[in-house]
Amino acid sequence: MPIDHGSAMEALRRVNDPELHKDLVSLGMVKDLVVDGSAVSLKVELTTPACPLKDTISKDVEAALKAAGATSVKIAWGAQVRAMPGAAQGGLTPGVKNVILVGAGKGGVGKSTVAINLAVALARLGAKVGLLDADIYGPSVPLMTGVTAKPSSVDGKRISPLEAHGLKVMSIGFLIEPDQALIWRGPMATGALIQLLRDVDWGELDYLVLDLPPGTGDIPLTLAQNVKAAGVVLVSTPQDVALADVIRAKLMFDKVSIPVLGLVENMSAFICPHCQTETPIFDKGGAQSAADKMGIRFLGAVPIDLAIRVGGDVGVPVTSGAPDSAQSQAFFAVARNVAGAVSQQVSKAPRLPVIGSQPRA
Repeated sequence: MPIDHGSAMEALRRVNDPELHKDLVSLGMVKDLVVDGSAVSLKVELTTPACPLKDTISKDVEAALKAAGATSVKIAWGAQVRAMPGAAQGGLTPGVKNVILVGAGKGGVGKSTVAINLAVALARLGAKVGLLDADIYGPSVPLMTGVTAKPSSVDGKRISPLEAHGLKVMSIGFLIEPDQALIWRGPMATGALIQLLRDVDWGELDYLVLDLPPGTGDIPLTLAQNVKAAGVVLVSTPQDVALADVIRAKLMFDKVSIPVLGLVENMSAFICPHCQTETPIFDKGGAQSAADKMGIRFLGAVPIDLAIRVGGDVGVPVTSGAPDSAQSQAFFAVARNVAGAVSQQVSKAPRLPVIGSQPRA
């Protein structure tokens, strides 16, 4: 039986998004479907340009349509990032669709390195991305992005973020002298963070990545009370002491109802550039086991590598300076998994009523 528009749509109703577990038609991902004889063309609008399972969707769409009678299938791709319900409420980040936190149970695990390279990778994959340094006491984003300029204001009310490596960037470090120490009590630090969220003109963003301070103190609690985050990415090294702390961090985020998107194993192993021998300096695979134990997604492993360290020191993240390198590909894999996890959270979140609407009788 020859394929027609109706049978093509029915075939596509049997193709599920592997992350969201719903069919492409009900998700509104099928656009511009054209059937010309036995040739079918369509556009698939992904929920993120960083979709980790694009190839799987492509194969499933083609197989479903050919089973329905198509002899050729041409797929064009688009992406429209869905917003987390409530992300723009409260007036803090009105143009931001999704807030992604990056945290760790302890310092020294490379959390800022992961946050910055995650943000750059998402941007290079096609998303509109901002990066906020939420570590008020120890801001590292200025050094690691190479930004030394001072932010300005167009209207005298809101600060314009600086731009680097395809990102909109803001840090308390841009507003103080490089050698100035902030000797502030907790309420002052949290107040400064809220100001950086509220008083910065972020514009329209698909993702705003927040590099949190380590631990489980005031900043994460303040964010839980003021920001509807899509979730938090936890970073750990493989050794037991770091994993014990990240488990405590996970429990803290659970208590304040911030979803945990998954766990990244940073400094996973050192691969000798000469002989390719792999040396697990801080052990290897511990984060994968911890993620399984906690019932959360393992987002990927990033090697301990000289190029990553140098990139941070000179202000050119490896995902920006050497995007095709093996080191960068580890971050791109993490970024795709994070984007997929965010799409899952958005899909599961209850829709909020429109302000001012009245319930039906």
